[in-house]
Amino acid sequence: MTTTATTRPAERRRSRGGVRALYSGNAGAVVERGLRATRSGNWVIVLSGFFEPVFYLLAMGYGLGTFVGDVTMESGETISYAAFVAPALLAVSAMNGAVYDSTWNVFFKMHFGKIYDAMLATSIGPLDVALGEISYALLRGGVYALGFLTVMQVMGLNLAWTAFLSLPALLLIAFGFASVGMAVTSYMKTFQQMDWINFVMLPMFLFSATFYPLTVYPEAVQWFIKALPLWHGVELVRGLTTGELSPAMWGHVAYFVGMVVLGVAFTTTRLRALFLD
Repeated sequence: MTTTATTRPAERRRSRGGVRALYSGNAGAVVERGLRATRSGNWVIVLSGFFEPVFYLLAMGYGLGTFVGDVTMESGETISYAAFVAPALLAVSAMNGAVYDSTWNVFFKMHFGKIYDAMLATSIGPLDVALGEISYALLRGGVYALGFLTVMQVMGLNLAWTAFLSLPALLLIAFGFASVGMAVTSYMKTFQQMDWINFVMLPMFLFSATFYPLTVYPEAVQWFIKALPLWHGVELVRGLTTGELSPAMWGHVAYFVGMVVLGVAFTTTRLRALFLD
């Protein structure tokens, strides 16, 4: 009796087909569960993730910055090295918050906690799970971004009034990374495979024009870096905080919109294949 009762909602979704088989409009329940879990024991981990880019800013922006000196932007304007590095670390902060929750957190729920098996045995559909988990990761990335943006404001590193537009830009960046992160994680089966995520993120963090201009690389390497998502995020945020606005910024926005659409689509399809088909 118990088994039949718990599997009945999933069976009804499969029989309905179409959008109703994927989405019940209850993604908020997934977000609420994530918030409760964080409040009960994960808040220390969440808090520690905020300080990492702040320490990088102090060490690189001010420590190394005293030796580097000022940086000349493409427009010819000169800014301090700290003002050059800070928006890049701001984008990294949003990325880190989103990626952690959409990868390791999702991996544990999928393979050890068996949380999604329980969720999808109810009226919640795979699109609810995808949107809920991605929204929770987006929330964490947004909190990191808001905190770091406040630190930049206090330090006088926001050089233009357009810096306030960084917040919605950072939410889009976090949304893009969370969507793709969860899609990739749905294919991971072991902890060893999860190490590939760090293998990709570390060089992307170091070489996406984070600490020095893209022009220091050979042209062939520049084209490769321009294909990386973090470079688009760094350029978008840096343009907003320094006032270096250009039409190319819409291309960066379109890049992350594409990440969101593909990530949500792949995640939904994958969850349905894993737990419902």
